[in-house]
Amino acid sequence: MKPSPGQVAQAGEVPAPGEFFIPDLCAPRPVFVMVLLVELLVLVYTLTASNLPQFNWETLALCSLFVQWVVLLSASVLCGLRRLISGFSLALVSLCCLLVVLVVTALSSFAAWQLLPFFNDGTGMGWWLLRNLLVAVVLGGIVLRYFYLQQQLLVQKQLELQSRLDSLRAKIRPHFLFNTLNSIASLIVSRPHDAERAVEDLAELMRVSLQEQQRPTLVADELRLCELYLGIEKLRLGERLQVNWEIDPALLDTPMPSLILQPLVENAVYHGVAQLTAGGTVRVSVQRQPGAVLVVVENPAPATSARTGGHHMALENIRQRLQVLFGSLGQLRTDPAAGLFRVELNYPLQEAG
Repeated sequence: MKPSPGQVAQAGEVPAPGEFFIPDLCAPRPVFVMVLLVELLVLVYTLTASNLPQFNWETLALCSLFVQWVVLLSASVLCGLRRLISGFSLALVSLCCLLVVLVVTALSSFAAWQLLPFFNDGTGMGWWLLRNLLVAVVLGGIVLRYFYLQQQLLVQKQLELQSRLDSLRAKIRPHFLFNTLNSIASLIVSRPHDAERAVEDLAELMRVSLQEQQRPTLVADELRLCELYLGIEKLRLGERLQVNWEIDPALLDTPMPSLILQPLVENAVYHGVAQLTAGGTVRVSVQRQPGAVLVVVENPAPATSARTGGHHMALENIRQRLQVLFGSLGQLRTDPAAGLFRVELNYPLQEAG
């Protein structure tokens, strides 16, 4: 199936980090980390409050019950308020979080004082409540500071990844432009009208590929780039170049890293079909796998080729970009069989939107 041309969206591969620094407390991982850290604090408190030979298990159990109740209830409230406060300023978000923790601590302290005689140490409920609120303010401030520093580290990491991706993309573009200009140069003398059309296609292609990128491109956008490039090569190679599209229509609106498919198609033409007198067929397949997208590009290959440097550069560039974006989940494999060169890459499936 050949993809229908569409408007190419502005694209980027690493989303701009937001300013909201509170983790998603609806997710189990951050809640588990908080519960574990708080339990360690309770254990330290119990060890310091009792002699080690007579370790007070009752103190550990009841303090754990009280503190974990405060932590889990506060996390639940902040989970529900996340959407509401996500647009607030840093200071206002911090104030809201502290207020939630203080209110939950106050209500829980009052309930524990009434229901659990263990916490009645004779000093009065006022002092009990004041002590708990002071501890809640100190620990809440420390946790908020930790969340903020974690978010700043994440922002820095994302900016470094974006810089590296921009550098890798910058290496791809001159290589692609050089190959395309060579194709147009071969048409100028023999077929000037086709050369003019090729220049127009190149201008459109460069406009698309050099757009300021703000979000991941879609599969349809990358296929449009391939169409523009193949249109230029078709003018030069004529019937020697055939393309077989095998595209899952359900994937057209799903994200795909920008400039990751077109270099594979370019290699298939420049190092494969164009090197053969009889030409050949380039097969482009984009299919869904469980939780992943599988991209396959196949082309006939000559027995030997003197122009392999750029070929390996493009493949290594794409491999590095997959590693930066997806870690071990993004893979590129090559299979140089006799008379056929096959490239497979897969990456995690991301739903559109």
